[in-house]
Amino acid sequence: MGRGRVQLKQIENKISRQVTFSKRRMGLRKKAHEISVLCDAQVALIVFNAKGRLFEYSSESSMENVLERYERHAHSVQLVGAGDESQGNWSLQCFKLTGKVEVLEKNLRNFVGQDLDHLSMRELQSLEHQLDTALKRIRTRKNQIMNESISELQKKAKELKEHNSILEKKIKEQEKTMAEPTHCGPEILGQTCLPVLQPQKRLIPSLTLGENLQAATIEEVVEARTVPSTSTLIPPWMLHHFTR
Repeated sequence: MGRGRVQLKQIENKISRQVTFSKRRMGLRKKAHEISVLCDAQVALIVFNAKGRLFEYSSESSMENVLERYERHAHSVQLVGAGDESQGNWSLQCFKLTGKVEVLEKNLRNFVGQDLDHLSMRELQSLEHQLDTALKRIRTRKNQIMNESISELQKKAKELKEHNSILEKKIKEQEKTMAEPTHCGPEILGQTCLPVLQPQKRLIPSLTLGENLQAATIEEVVEARTVPSTSTLIPPWMLHHFTR
């Protein structure tokens, strides 16, 4: 009879499981060494037992060299796969966008009344409904802008009217002030006012030795000069003598 297929399952006995692990680990190490020598291949073997203990084997002098080569290869494979995937995505996105542009251009031509021959009755009714809705929105927005403009103009007109009223009041006050007689007073400020000249007496000093200064007014001097003297006139020859 031929040997039947052995079913693989976990060994229940802990001791038997440890013995089997030790034997198979040595056999696995032997196989890795053989393939590295016979086929000139780089082999790295890493094994952790149930307790977490590490067992490793490397056909190179250092396990790090093999792991570094593995990481470089895995990273390059990921980049190539991502590049192929991104290129496929870009192609798909470009195709979708091209289709959307064609649909939008077709709708635009239909909205301006072009290329309507191939449209069915239902499509024409839908287009008409869309245009009616758009016209209603346009009219609503236009009326809103007009109302806002009218309100702004009314506000400016009210401000101008108030400003004109203030100016008119100021003009009336100025006319009233100008109609009053011109005189100087503390109640009128900022206006040119000519003072009323009153006759004043200018003091003329009378120099007399041994006495204080006495004041004589211009009017008294004028009076003295205008009143004729009642005394006897002095002869010229005597006046000349006095002047010496």
